[in-house]
Amino acid sequence: MQHARLGASGISVSRVCLGTATFGLQSDEQAAREILDKAAAGGINFIDTADSYPMSPSHDHGGRAEEILGRWLKGRRDDFIVATKAGAPSGPHSWNRGSSRKHLLAAVDQSLRRLGTDHIDLYQLHFDDPATPLDEVATVLDCLVRSGKVRYIGVSNFLAYRVARLLGRQDALRLVRLTSVQPRYSLLFREIERELLPLAKEETVSIISFNPLAAGILSGKYRADMVPSGRFAESNGFYGQLYRSRYWHQRQFDTIEQISAIARERHVSLPTLAVAWVLANPVITSVILGASRADQLNDTLAAADLVLDAEIKAKLDALTMEYRQGDAES
Repeated sequence: MQHARLGASGISVSRVCLGTATFGLQSDEQAAREILDKAAAGGINFIDTADSYPMSPSHDHGGRAEEILGRWLKGRRDDFIVATKAGAPSGPHSWNRGSSRKHLLAAVDQSLRRLGTDHIDLYQLHFDDPATPLDEVATVLDCLVRSGKVRYIGVSNFLAYRVARLLGRQDALRLVRLTSVQPRYSLLFREIERELLPLAKEETVSIISFNPLAAGILSGKYRADMVPSGRFAESNGFYGQLYRSRYWHQRQFDTIEQISAIARERHVSLPTLAVAWVLANPVITSVILGASRADQLNDTLAAADLVLDAEIKAKLDALTMEYRQGDAES
């Protein structure tokens, strides 16, 4: 397993990170432990969770993933870099969400309790919260680091201009800076290449990308004429509708067929090729892999050892250029 430096920090993390969004719903505790064991055996030392996981339309299951991870980590906490996130709804009140000082100071203590640890290595804002002033966001994140409860800070699902503004306020106020940004990135979603990736490279901020298989559609198991299932199922409520709107279109299925042909040419599985393409971008520090069963990690973990040659990389880049959106050539 290769490793990369986490932003401008002094630590390195595995270039493949295990995501835990399925733990506690799609994956019961036994299945989650098997997934964690397989990831650790594969060389992963970086685990990402959130106080709202597992993802559920009702948000009733939030915190279960942290609890499961915390129990698994007992006796081996020092062997892993643990990242979690806060900001999603966690209670009935308006202040039980977002990035306010009130919410984050309470949320971090709850995550520490569920994880069974005295510190979180990487604490991330799960979503941008335009209702909270950036100066308040910057100061509370700084407070969390200085308190010793958090080692490094990051954000997820932020637009590039908001990352730039937050970095600017942190510098102006001489506060602890962002170490990482967690965006969606795959062969079917390349918009971050236009602004966020150049910003991260210039500011020495790590990119920890998620959704490399585009909600699983790049696994190759779906066809346009099928009834949407898995993450795309109507029974998944808001999330099912979200993923269908993003990826369940003839245009994407046509692209996937062409990518599959390249995978066959290279004699690798479609998931392995899709994850390897993400890792081939030098600005990507680590890519988050999810699974609901341990065996689902076989193909994606294999991507860590696959080096794409320049010709295959160029083919995939050209084939999916339209998913950069907004570029003059697309």
